[in-house]
Amino acid sequence: MAERTGSDETITLKSAVLTVPNLLSASRILLIPVFLWAMINKKPREALLFFFIAGLTDLLDGFTARIWHQRSKVGTILDPAGDKLLMTASYIVLTLPSLAFPNHIPLWLTATVFLRDLLIVTGALIAFLSWKQKIFIPSLLGKISTGCQVGLVFLVLLLNYFQATHGLVFWAYLITFFWTVASGTRYFLYGLAVLRQHRR
Repeated sequence: MAERTGSDETITLKSAVLTVPNLLSASRILLIPVFLWAMINKKPREALLFFFIAGLTDLLDGFTARIWHQRSKVGTILDPAGDKLLMTASYIVLTLPSLAFPNHIPLWLTATVFLRDLLIVTGALIAFLSWKQKIFIPSLLGKISTGCQVGLVFLVLLLNYFQATHGLVFWAYLITFFWTVASGTRYFLYGLAVLRQHRR
């Protein structure tokens, strides 16, 4: 009986890991070095294509997880990890004028995006260490901010593929900055409120 139980647990673990959403999230992570290769070798068409495919896997993994009821603990790690790694890599290389031209993301905007993420990670770490909170539901402002950040990367890659500049890019910078600061402020105030509540 004990051996059968152990076997059942192993099968359950595999079924929770080897799901379509998890494979899509893993493929997004594997696409990051390929995207970086395209950027470093100044291949704008390939960079745009790989980023588009990576973004598509992000949409598909969430869709399949909901439709096929394949949510798993591994997925709760792989999905956001893939998102953050892709965005981090994208913003770093697109901030370098030598790799991203004729358009590149300003350093002040990249720094703002990273500071917001650092704030969220620090808050999540404090929540986990203090009261073992493991689930963090993104806010509406957070989703808007992430959407703007992803859209900006795609816009810059698209314009660089056509070797074109457009006034829309500047406004995209400002809009992304606004929503990034707004979501970061919201998370900060929410974190303070939760911290005070747990200290009572």
